[in-house]
Amino acid sequence: MLLANQNVLWYLLPLAIAISLVYSASRFELPERIMHRAIRLFLQIVLFMGAVFAVLFVLSDGL
Repeated sequence: MLLANQNVLWYLLPLAIAISLVYSASRFELPERIMHRAIRLFLQIVLFMGAVFAVLFVLSDGL
């Protein structure tokens, strides 16, 4: 019952981390470069999801 009340949006952060790490590891070989690009891609994903959420929040304000 406790898990039923958990917000599903918290799953987006680990998913974004996993996606950015796997994508970066498939593109680059050096660990430093992988981490740098993974962090950058993670921030891009989170900012994009935040922007989409903000737009949807504004559009649904009057409903």
